[in-house]
Amino acid sequence: MTIDQARILVIDDEPHIRHFLRISLTSQGFQVIEAANGREGLEKLNTGALPPNVDIILLDLGLPDMDGQQVLDAIRKRCEVPVIIVSVRGHEAEKVRALDNGASDYVTKPFGIQELLARIRALLRRRVSNSSTQRYHHGGLLVDIAAHQVSLNNEAVHLTPKEFAVLAHLIASAGQVVTQTQLLRQVWGPTHQDDSHYLRIVVSKLRYKLGDDPQSPTLLQTEPGIGYRLS
Repeated sequence: MTIDQARILVIDDEPHIRHFLRISLTSQGFQVIEAANGREGLEKLNTGALPPNVDIILLDLGLPDMDGQQVLDAIRKRCEVPVIIVSVRGHEAEKVRALDNGASDYVTKPFGIQELLARIRALLRRRVSNSSTQRYHHGGLLVDIAAHQVSLNNEAVHLTPKEFAVLAHLIASAGQVVTQTQLLRQVWGPTHQDDSHYLRIVVSKLRYKLGDDPQSPTLLQTEPGIGYRLS
């Protein structure tokens, strides 16, 4: 797959939204598959193929036959195709729930098509390059996951095991929002998924050690009330 030939499944019950997305996406070279409800979307997602027949999914939550969160759950039980939620529901709790349940990103309607296209390209680049990134480079920062080494401007940076684990998880999802619950569960374990102060302390120390301005971070970006996004 090349990025400009990716196959995108649009699951949305509003004909004018599907029409708008079809025109916008096909103009960029993407192939578009449409579904007007959740069951049709799941039917058109052929997970019997390896890999599945689509490269990314745009999913509305307000579907007529089943809630989009249920569709997301069904998708995640079948495959790991990136899913961008495109919904009028802008409540923080709804976003957190979707991201915790495996959504790759969340865009609130009405949305700017250029922003949506940029988010789609970012997810597709990550798929093409390899989702299990072993080396990360940003400005003077270099992280070698396999060697467990971090350097900033050619000088070694010492990270504690928890600091390195948080950074590694964010690198694995670079460009995407990772919720606080996901990070706490993955790094500290399920019994600590509500201990958000642990995570705030580690992120603060990471920003200090990696030279990321805490007042205006460009590397470790906070998504208020949701989690963090690595540039």
